[in-house]
Amino acid sequence: MNASSRLPTVDRSLANDDVIQVSGLSKSYRVYDKPEGIAASISGLFRRKHRTVHALQNIDLSVKRGEFVALLGPNGAGKTTCLKLLSGIITPTSGEARVLGHVPWDRENAYRRRFSLVMGQRNQLWWDLPASESFKLHREIYRIDAGHFDRIRDELVDLLGVRSLLLQPVRDLSLGERMKLELVASLLHEPEVLFLDEPTLGLDVVAQHAVHGFLQHYQSARRVTVMLTTHYMKDVAALCQRVVVVMHGSILYDGSLAAFIDRYSTHKLVTLEMSNAPNPALLARWGSDVEVRGPEILVRVDRTQVASVLPELLEIPSIVDITVEDVPLEEIVASLFRSNDSGNSRTHDGAPA
Repeated sequence: MNASSRLPTVDRSLANDDVIQVSGLSKSYRVYDKPEGIAASISGLFRRKHRTVHALQNIDLSVKRGEFVALLGPNGAGKTTCLKLLSGIITPTSGEARVLGHVPWDRENAYRRRFSLVMGQRNQLWWDLPASESFKLHREIYRIDAGHFDRIRDELVDLLGVRSLLLQPVRDLSLGERMKLELVASLLHEPEVLFLDEPTLGLDVVAQHAVHGFLQHYQSARRVTVMLTTHYMKDVAALCQRVVVVMHGSILYDGSLAAFIDRYSTHKLVTLEMSNAPNPALLARWGSDVEVRGPEILVRVDRTQVASVLPELLEIPSIVDITVEDVPLEEIVASLFRSNDSGNSRTHDGAPA
């Protein structure tokens, strides 16, 4: 990415006001449970059994200008529902929300011009047309001055390196190429708030890295407020300083990524590189788990015991190198999602609410 991009840097003094304000936001759906069998299906024509699904329950949330927030949770937790509410696609069952001073589900044109929603599983570009034609349609929809539109488009396509793709039909592009052009389309009207719903879904490592670099640069230069949902923890580690974890429609955790790791990670990973690997059983007393990986031995050590265990490990003969790392974020999040008793408490910055 060209560090000398022409994108202007926005005054950081604007970064102290709340752009997103949510209070008691809830969304419930009444769904029909269709029974099996012909007789039951016929009976269902006259007497249907419904149940209520609570997608979101009494969500309270505020996001300041320029924040990059990750919204995490297992499938069905309510992440996408939250973004749809904040972008005005659906209306809530109860509660209030304001984004940039607007009530999203009022769907005012003034609000629509100030935000953008990118969904990794949905396309906004015309499938059979080149992306350049879809960009022109966006220019007309948002009534962007032609000269200004040309400058913004050129800056974005150069940052993402997709200028050579503008005249190809979208259907002929790879998934990674399409997502880059989707990002360009979503930013042509220079939104102040960007909602990203799994933008790297299905992308390879190279494409993910390119999207990360672009979003880092663009958000830093423009101070855009970004809310991101993703199942790829590399997205979170690369882009976000704050995480909001949603479980069963309620917020379980809201705070910094560092505090989240400290709170929910119980162990450190100590990797020993050996010239002659010893019997792993000799290392078991220093950790809850020992794994041999060729010339390396991976030891899981209780994070409270690392300082006392390291000197003992260093006394083992034939050590070439030793490293201490946090447990991978993916493992921490997966462990949290599997937990059966964590659905009713909320924490902020790693402390009980």
